[in-house]
Amino acid sequence: MSIYIHKSHNVSVLMYHIVCPAKYRNVVFSEEVDQTLKEVCLEISKRYEIHFLEIGTDGDHVHFLVQSVPTYSPTKIVRTIKSITAREIFRRIPSVKKDLWGGEFWTDGYYISSVGKKGTETVIKTYIQEQGKEDEYKQLHQEQLKLFQSS
Repeated sequence: MSIYIHKSHNVSVLMYHIVCPAKYRNVVFSEEVDQTLKEVCLEISKRYEIHFLEIGTDGDHVHFLVQSVPTYSPTKIVRTIKSITAREIFRRIPSVKKDLWGGEFWTDGYYISSVGKKGTETVIKTYIQEQGKEDEYKQLHQEQLKLFQSS
């Protein structure tokens, strides 16, 4: 669930739906890759002001629903996610690099859309979950509501 992010002079709820296809649209997502992707994304949340509200794989691409701060441009968010996840997946699971012929993990392109807090967050989550074929979508992460948020 998204939260209001309080900084010294502003409060924001900036959310983005990001879709990143694997290079060559190869189906490289397995249980091991999914788990590594989730772990790396949660580590990114600890080091950067990028909070993953939902992560899901759908065959040959990944959907991210992220929340961030105004000082992070959408391009910076995507670049951070793609570079760190690719590097860590290749490091932790060398067979994936072999499957991609030693190349890159992600395609150069991506899709990004802003999401509003009132109503459309749920619509986007539903869209992500219902995207693709019935048995392909697998939810890897969904942030749970936190009762006591530390600042």
